[in-house]
Amino acid sequence: MRILSLNSGSATLKFGVFDPTLATPLMESTIDHPAVDAAAFDEIERQLRDAGVAAVDAVGHRVAHGGPRLSAAVLIDADVEQEIEHATPLAPQHNPVALAGIHLARGRWPGLPQVAVFDTAFHAGMPEQASTYAVPQAWRDAGVRRYGFHGLSHQHVLEAVSGALERAPGDLRIISCHLGNGASVCAIDRGRSIDTSMGMTALEGLVMGTRSGDLDPGVPGFVARTLGMDPVQVEAALYHDSGLKALSGIGSDLREIEARARQGHAGARTALQVHAYRVRKYIGAYAVAMGGCDAVAFTGGAGENSPALRRRILEGLEFLGLRLDEDRNESFAASAVVTELQAPRSQVAVLAVRAREQWVIARETAAVLRRAGRAAQRQDLPIPVAISAHHVHLTQAAVEMLFGAGHALRVLQPLSQPGFFAAEETVAVIGERGRLERVRVVGPCRTANQIEVSRTEAIQLGIDAPLRLSGDLAGTPEVTLAGPARSLRTTGLIVARRHLHLTTADARRLGVETRAEIEVALETPRGTVLRHVALRIDDGAVLELHLDTDEANAAGLRGAGGGVLQRCECAARIRTAVDHEDRAFCDAR
Repeated sequence: MRILSLNSGSATLKFGVFDPTLATPLMESTIDHPAVDAAAFDEIERQLRDAGVAAVDAVGHRVAHGGPRLSAAVLIDADVEQEIEHATPLAPQHNPVALAGIHLARGRWPGLPQVAVFDTAFHAGMPEQASTYAVPQAWRDAGVRRYGFHGLSHQHVLEAVSGALERAPGDLRIISCHLGNGASVCAIDRGRSIDTSMGMTALEGLVMGTRSGDLDPGVPGFVARTLGMDPVQVEAALYHDSGLKALSGIGSDLREIEARARQGHAGARTALQVHAYRVRKYIGAYAVAMGGCDAVAFTGGAGENSPALRRRILEGLEFLGLRLDEDRNESFAASAVVTELQAPRSQVAVLAVRAREQWVIARETAAVLRRAGRAAQRQDLPIPVAISAHHVHLTQAAVEMLFGAGHALRVLQPLSQPGFFAAEETVAVIGERGRLERVRVVGPCRTANQIEVSRTEAIQLGIDAPLRLSGDLAGTPEVTLAGPARSLRTTGLIVARRHLHLTTADARRLGVETRAEIEVALETPRGTVLRHVALRIDDGAVLELHLDTDEANAAGLRGAGGGVLQRCECAARIRTAVDHEDRAFCDAR
C-alpha cells in the first residue's frame, strides 16, 4: 500500500508518499503554495512522476481541528466534511485550506479512500480539569472548551522518546515542546496527553511567530473600546501581527531574530527572552501537573534547529534535576530522528526529535483502512458492561492491622471475574477534607494496598488521585483506612481507568489481540462513545467492560443490583482501536 500524506498549511503544502511496511518515506517534499487550487496538485503530480511513484492507494489529510465530534482519524464522507466545516471558526487559518485540499484530491484521484487525521485527536482524552474553561454553561454547551493542537507532532514525540530511552510509553512523563511559527507544549503522562498549552483555538499558550499566546481576556475589549477596532480586526491582529513579530519589530523568523539579537537589537532580545520564559514556565507547570518529569523533548522547526533556543529555555531548570550537555546540544543533526542532549548526571532526559507529521498522517491513514477492513469481517459481539463502585484491595498484613491479628477475609458474594469476591468487611477511607464510609473490601488479598474511587469521590476526599490501571501504584497518594481494630496510613489511591476484561479467545474474535487500547460505543439512548479503553487480557477472565460510577452516571447507566460490581442493562460494541500493529513502520533511530 502506498499512501499520499498531505499536510496543508496556510502558506505551504507538505506531502510525502509512504509504504506502511517501510521505515523511510518513498519521497517527501514541500511546496510553497497552499492546497487551495489546482496548481498545487499539478506540482504534486509532477514530483510524484519525477520520483517514480506511478500511483497511490489512499490519501491522508492533516486537519487542524475536528471540533467536539471528530476525535479520531476517520474515513472522509459528506458528514465528516460537514463537521470539519462546522469546526472552521475554531481554526480559521487551517480548516478551510484542509477542506480545499480534500475536495481537490477527490477530483484528482477519484475513487481513492481519503482519511482525515486531526491535530486535536491526541488531546481528546484530556481530563476535565484541563479541558474546561470557567465560562457560562451555555458557552460550554456550544463547544467552548480546550481542544489542543499539534497532536500529530506530540504523538510522534511520545513514540520517538519511548524508543530512544527504551522505556514503555506507559512508564514515562514527557514534556513535549513543538516550537515553530506555531508552538505548543504538551504534558504527556504515561502515554496520554493530560494538558497542552493551546486551547480552543491556536492562539492560547506560547508566544509564537505572529500569534500572541496567553492574553488577559480583557485585552480585546479594551483595545476595541480604546482603539476603535472591531472583533475581526482584533482577531486578525492577534493571529497575524503579534508574537515574535510584534515584540522584535523585525519579523517572525527566529533565525533572523537570533542574528539581530547577537548584534544587540533590543527588540530581538526582548522577543527571545519573552518566548523562552513562556516555554520555561509551561515546562515547570507541567512537571508539577504530572508529579515529576522523565524527559523534555524539542521538535518543530525551531525546536530542532536552534541550540540557542533550547539552551535559553532550559536555563534555571536545574532544580528539576535537568542538565543540558552543551556539546551535544550544539552538535545535534536534524537528519537524526531523535538524539539525547542531556548531561550524564542529568536526572531528566533532554531530546531533540525531528518532526514527522506526514509520516504520522500516513500511519494513521493505514490504521483506519486496516480497521475498516477488519470491522467488515469481524463478528460484531456485544460486550457486557458493569459499574465498579469504590472498593479496596488489602494485603494480609493490612487486614490483620485493620480487623485484628489472625483475621481472614470472609466471602460475602463472588464477583463476575473468577477468583474475586466482595468481602463482608468494610473500612472508612479518610482524606484531607472528607471521608467515605463502609467501603467494601475485595478479596483475595494482594501484595499491595489499593483503594479505587471515582473522580468525584477523590475530590470529596480532597486528594488528586491519578488515573491508573489496577496495580499501577507508583507515586500514588496516601489515605487513612479505618477499621474496627486500628487505622492504617497507606499509599495506593487511584481512579481506575476504564478497561475491558477478556480472554485471548475473546480478543481473537473481536480482532483486538495486539491492541493496547480500544474505543467502544455504549448502546444507550445517549449513544455514549468511550475512548482509551484499556485491555486486560487473561484466559481466566469473563468478557466485561468495567466503568466507574462517574462514567456510568455520565452515560445514564444504572446497575442491575447493589454491590461492588453491578451489571448494567446495556452492552458495548467496539468501534475503533489503537494497536501496536498500527505502529509497525515506526522510527528508524
